[in-house]
Amino acid sequence: MKVLVIGANGQVGHQLVEKLKDKGHQPVAMVRKEEQVEQFKEKGIDTVLGDLQKDFSHAFEGVDSVVFAAGSGGDTGADMTVLIDQEGAIESVDNAEKAGVKHFVMLSSMGADAPKEAEQMQHYLYAKHRADEHLKASGLDFTILRPGMLTNDSGTGKVRLFEGGTEIAEIPREDVANVLAHIVDTNKPQGKTYYLHEGDTPVEDTL
Repeated sequence: MKVLVIGANGQVGHQLVEKLKDKGHQPVAMVRKEEQVEQFKEKGIDTVLGDLQKDFSHAFEGVDSVVFAAGSGGDTGADMTVLIDQEGAIESVDNAEKAGVKHFVMLSSMGADAPKEAEQMQHYLYAKHRADEHLKASGLDFTILRPGMLTNDSGTGKVRLFEGGTEIAEIPREDVANVLAHIVDTNKPQGKTYYLHEGDTPVEDTL
């Protein structure tokens, strides 16, 4: 399956493309800069240049599934959050719909269901919320994943994946990538939103 990973140069996206390749899929890493290509090329991973602030519709040609894992980063202001996390995601959904993509997987965030209640990062959660709602209202088959607080710990391969909830917990970025790869690999879009924490269930036993 040909899988476009938007935000492949990010910490989660970079791990995801490798895990998808290991599962026998054909990941396509969408990156913004030419100098970001070589790191994927060395591992036999296809790339496509695309800038979320410009026209990137060409990246969706022949794609079966899309994973949106892009983010403006914690050091940018609210303006870039709106441009990347909100508008970039919304345009990705629109491009995927026009291209006939079969499954769109959105990497969202815990708290995106109720951004108004957030005490911190409210602009970020509003952006994620609006992108999620746009995906839900589209004609695409989709899965939304809302992980807890991301850490750089090594993944355990065991998680807690559930529908609904407000409790706060952590999850290694590697296990977020593991779950995203599993969602793509099982290819059973159910139009659902899942929350993800550290847990005791092997990733392959979820869904």
